This record gives sequence, structure tokens and C-alpha cells, in this order.
Amino acid sequence: QVQLVESGGGLVQAGDSLTVSCAASGRSFTSYTMGWFRQAPGKEREFVAAIHWRGDSPYYADSVKGRFTISRDNAKNTVYLRMNSLKPEDTAVYFCAANQFGSRTNSDTTEYEYWGQGTQVTVSS
Repeated sequence: QVQLVESGGGLVQAGDSLTVSCAASGRSFTSYTMGWFRQAPGKEREFVAAIHWRGDSPYYADSVKGRFTISRDNAKNTVYLRMNSLKPEDTAVYFCAANQFGSRTNSDTTEYEYWGQGTQVTVSS
């Protein structure tokens, strides 16, 4: 069992940067591939980024590649999403998710066993 708690969301302006965090509790954090997803009002939840349980080879959606960076600190049981050059279309609730021994390219919500409650990111124009 893994519990995930996101934090760090907020209201920013277009072009700003923001880092959201996801703290995990439970056992064997290092065995979980961690993903970030987002869901805008009226839209389906979509993949943003993932980082393999070994900590290498991050994987990104094309819409955020070059602007967002996913990282993990296994000593703190925490995964981060650094978001640069934010755009209004990045506005969404951001969720972290965990998939034990998952592939680094897991972009399907059904692959992830555990989810956080989400944190709101709003980008004003």
C-alpha cells in the first residue's frame, strides 16, 4: 500500500515556473515508477511525465517536453515536477501516481495502482 500526497500547486502567470511535489508513504518507494498526470475541466486525465523506479530515463508527453522536468528523491520518498514556461493550457489538477516495477513509458492511467488527491495549478494569461 502506498499513500501519495501532492503539494505545491497555485496560481501563476504565463511564463512563470512552478514545482509540484508528491510525498509517498508506505513501503518500497524505490520499486515504483512514478508518474504525473493532469486533468483540466471537462477533459480526460492525460499523461504528463514518468520516471522509472530505477530513477533514470524520464519520459514526457510531447506537450511538455523541454518545459517540464520530473525527478525523484528516494531518500525523501518524494517525486517532483518542475514546470517552466507555463502556459494557460497547462491549467489543470495535477495528480501523481505509482506503478510498481512499471515501465518508464507508462502513460496509461490504468497501469498505475495508486493515486494522490491532486493539486490545482492555474496559469493566467
